[in-house]
Amino acid sequence: MAERSSVFDMIGPVMIGPSSSHTAGVVRIARAAIKVLGSIPDQAVITFYNSFARTYEGHGSDRAIIAGLLNYKTDDKRIKNSFDYAEENGLEFTFKSIGNAATFHPNTIKLNLTKGEKQVEVIGESRGGGVINIAKVNGFTANFSAALHTLIITAKDTQGSIAFISNILTNDKINIATMSVSRKGKNDVACLVIEMDSGLKPISLEYLKSLEWVKEVIYIPDIDM
Repeated sequence: MAERSSVFDMIGPVMIGPSSSHTAGVVRIARAAIKVLGSIPDQAVITFYNSFARTYEGHGSDRAIIAGLLNYKTDDKRIKNSFDYAEENGLEFTFKSIGNAATFHPNTIKLNLTKGEKQVEVIGESRGGGVINIAKVNGFTANFSAALHTLIITAKDTQGSIAFISNILTNDKINIATMSVSRKGKNDVACLVIEMDSGLKPISLEYLKSLEWVKEVIYIPDIDM
């Protein structure tokens, strides 16, 4: 496979790429997105906003996002040739850019991913130093960092549901770091996002999935694991 000479060649062994915002953060956003999807996608439409829209090619964010969609970590040497590996893995991708989106963070990426019949939309922000915020998942406000174990539950907006789920986590001796709820309307569909200091037991995860009023459960361990 041919090697490309680029800004990636000037970086040491810890992080591949010219900056943590444009590479490490971008890789982590993509890795979080494929956890939401549940696999490496067949197709990806990637939209870069604001400052990313102007710099994503020159700073290598385009290759970083594809590397993350292939589940490569931030120190993987394959990042600089990720386009070649995407072709080998059957990943088709399209880039778009929107330079002036006042409501978005300066370094924002939207990922529309498809695997078979499943589609997801994830909006992520690269905050610097490799830190990310997953702002939205499938239209719901999410706001999680992917640096902790994260549970995303889409369910009917049922009275007492949050307390019920919290009790399950308590029985697993899990400490909740953050919790947020986004809903489409009263008694409609709601999305509960919980960041936890430790992982969820498989039996508890399966129990949550079995609940009649729960539509979907997504579990994302620490993104760098």
